[in-house]
Amino acid sequence: MNNVERVTAAIAERREELFALLAELIAHPTVSPPARNSGGAQSLIARKLRELGFDVDRWTVFPGDDNVVGRLRGTAPERANSLIVNGHIDVAEVGDDSGWTYPPFALTRGRDGRLYGRGVADMKGGLAASLFAIQMLREHGIELKGDLIFQSVIGEEAGEAGTLAAIERGYTADYAVVVDTSHLHMQGQGGVITGWITVESPVTLHDGMRARTIHAGGRVHGASAIEKMMKIIASLQELERHWAVMKTYPGFPPGSNTINPAVIEGGRHAAFIADRCALWITVHFYPNESHEAIIREIEDHVLAAAAADPWLRDHPPAFRWGGRSMIEERGEIFPSLELDLGHPALSRLKRAYEAEMQCPPVVDMSGTVTDAGWFAHAGIPAVIFGPGELSQAHAVDESIDPDELVRFAQIMARFLADWCNTEKE
Repeated sequence: MNNVERVTAAIAERREELFALLAELIAHPTVSPPARNSGGAQSLIARKLRELGFDVDRWTVFPGDDNVVGRLRGTAPERANSLIVNGHIDVAEVGDDSGWTYPPFALTRGRDGRLYGRGVADMKGGLAASLFAIQMLREHGIELKGDLIFQSVIGEEAGEAGTLAAIERGYTADYAVVVDTSHLHMQGQGGVITGWITVESPVTLHDGMRARTIHAGGRVHGASAIEKMMKIIASLQELERHWAVMKTYPGFPPGSNTINPAVIEGGRHAAFIADRCALWITVHFYPNESHEAIIREIEDHVLAAAAADPWLRDHPPAFRWGGRSMIEERGEIFPSLELDLGHPALSRLKRAYEAEMQCPPVVDMSGTVTDAGWFAHAGIPAVIFGPGELSQAHAVDESIDPDELVRFAQIMARFLADWCNTEKE
């Protein structure tokens, strides 16, 4: 038995230590929204990283929500591959927990043998198992030649740019594994962006002026911003249908690229003609598309429709896209991730999976979005690979198969020992 085999055997034998670490993380109710509550959990992550020999960088992204990034410096970083292991510390809100069989913030083994608690699948399980895999490598004396960067970031559940903040701080690597919920599938993803489209009149007209703005001879060039927004919504529906006909991507059902008019706000009082209307849209796009290109496509289409309207031609809609927080800015971006199927890191991750599972992995597309797209957007090749079923994310009685957690830790241990000890191409 070689050293890596000893590590994977130790992970199985000492699995209760992994579950104990997960229990510590689950005990911290880092729900988002409301967020601003991750301090205790991040202190636990930072302490564990220091114990494992990492240099730890902790900084505030929002008051009460810090990012924690650890770097384990390799013995030959200029020659060997580096890796980012990324996960988010926040979990979905619970609200009224009367529907839960088990307490959401205490790790509980159910009668069915599964582990229950908010975040076990999405995604404190992936964070805990990755840390435990690294601990076992360290305890068994397996050194890494390349740098290993461990990121515990805030804000993913509320579209907050914790991972983007880590990238902007200068953290990069030859590959990134986002250990979010994928049921041990290796996945790419589409993207999501939200945007506000606003129609605004330069003047506010009394309701009594309506007849002069809509009937012959009134000679008042005014309009209801709400009614003009209806034309913009119709143009978005036309574009959405065009996308459904003209665009496809393997692994996605036809028509997955949607434009949802999610929220509309307009008007000031029944005694006035609406002088302002704002529409909040959510746009889903495919892995081979960028949010920048999608923005241009939507704006061009809407502005062309506006140019055909006599009033909108003179008062075109304004656009505001994305944002770094759904809480603070009512806007978010999740860039897409198109998998590089020929990347050597993905090949080695597949090899680690096959060695542990004795079968090839499933490589497909996530049905949701994660922070993984930020790495692709920054030019860092990445994959989503983590434990837990997507159906458990945000669910009442969120649960995970403990055997899957152990297998994930074993696969990650194999992959880390291989990739970070392989010479750069």
